[in-house]
Amino acid sequence: MSKVHHIAVLVGSLRKASINRKLALAMADLAPASLKLEIVEIGELPLYNEDIDIDPPPAAYTAFRAKIKAADALLFVTPEYNRSVPAPMKNAIDVGSRPYGQSAFGDKPGAVLSASPGAVGGFGANHHLRQSMVFLGVPMMQQPEAYLGGAGSFFEEAGMLGDGIRPFLQKFINAYAQWVEQHVKG
Repeated sequence: MSKVHHIAVLVGSLRKASINRKLALAMADLAPASLKLEIVEIGELPLYNEDIDIDPPPAAYTAFRAKIKAADALLFVTPEYNRSVPAPMKNAIDVGSRPYGQSAFGDKPGAVLSASPGAVGGFGANHHLRQSMVFLGVPMMQQPEAYLGGAGSFFEEAGMLGDGIRPFLQKFINAYAQWVEQHVKG
């Protein structure tokens, strides 16, 4: 039996009914048995401030960093705000990457799925996030790329994932499972 890889999922939107949160939950349902996806909440993290990141750091920082460190890999699911990632996502990246030299993210394979009701599908956020992850030593899956425009139509009235997007999401999560298997350290 192959190892089950624990995936920390960071969702850039804080709304409980956000499209991106729904997509993250759908990805967990579509994931092969080799992946266990868990959303790591980012909404309660205080804005990163080195002045409060002292011994001891805020409890929310410590808990978040521990969850990221315990994960085998990372999956980012985010909307785009102003051609970048939303502030809570950027803050989570800053909290997880500090103190300098002690990043919780390093060497964990990652992927990003960006979704937006608009036509561009979060292209700017997707690439901005990738740029940050390259700096942090996170090998990011290159293909398939996932810039999901028109995301408001992905879910049926009852909230279930529609059949139109399901094949692409299945292809994405299957490719991600292979990426994780190839890149997880030790």
